[in-house]
Amino acid sequence: MPIKIPNNLPAANILEHENIFVMNAARAYSQDIRPLKILILNLMPIKSVTETQLLRLLGNTPLQVEVDFIYTETYTPTHTSKDYLTEFYGTFKDVKHKKYDGLIITGAPVELMDFEDVAYWSELVEIMEWSKTHVYSTFHICWGAQAGLYYHYGVQKYVLDEKISGVYKHKLCVKYEKLFRGFDDEFFVPHSRNTEERISDIEKIPALKILAVSEDVGVYIVANLEKRQFFITGHAEYDPYTLKNEYERDLRAGLNPKIPQNYFPDNNPAREPVVKWRSVAHLLFANWLNYYVYQETPYEIDSIG
Repeated sequence: MPIKIPNNLPAANILEHENIFVMNAARAYSQDIRPLKILILNLMPIKSVTETQLLRLLGNTPLQVEVDFIYTETYTPTHTSKDYLTEFYGTFKDVKHKKYDGLIITGAPVELMDFEDVAYWSELVEIMEWSKTHVYSTFHICWGAQAGLYYHYGVQKYVLDEKISGVYKHKLCVKYEKLFRGFDDEFFVPHSRNTEERISDIEKIPALKILAVSEDVGVYIVANLEKRQFFITGHAEYDPYTLKNEYERDLRAGLNPKIPQNYFPDNNPAREPVVKWRSVAHLLFANWLNYYVYQETPYEIDSIG
């Protein structure tokens, strides 16, 4: 089944080329079914890149998904034009009266700042509090996961001695978890971050459960006991060249970055990266949509609360 996205969204052409079934608003309205309503709070600077990454995964399931995008009103992005935001995005005030089956909060390039110093922190807090009563299941990614763990449960973040960048092996901490149906015993996921949450801190909180970890980079997925909040520290949604582009960006900036681990063959940046996480990404998002959104959310969406 398709994802329903705004008419003329640039990601549509890319996804159609990849044989991902997308449907514009006009066609979707002619179908007499109840689509899943997903809200994406996109905190990344270049909105179109993150849109495409997420829509690629949301669109590769048997479910029809209707997506709304919002950005922060208290901080206007500088890498995405105002015209683009006006055409394809709203703000929280445009959607706060609605209810959603699912919410995705993306990462953001602000992880070295204290949470309270982020320009849109108060607005994000309002959205996260609103999500408790207006969203059935929330998927927090990277800095979005750090922000959610900090706001909802008081989990602190810690600055690392050096940036984590690469594709790392992970293992599951629980058996028979629906989020991981189809996963191998060991699987690979990209990470790109300068901070971390510590397993020991999370284990002290009875309301949280660690679902997957990496021996190299620590905690990967945390959920609350009701499985209505998921906190994902890595980037399964990354494109094949995302880590390469970040590495080259940091080189140009004179940051002397380390070569992303387990990414380039023979650790040689001149060679094509090897993708080891594509199937994990599709399974992760499909399982979340199916087992924790579609199977659980009420058919009458206004009864979410």
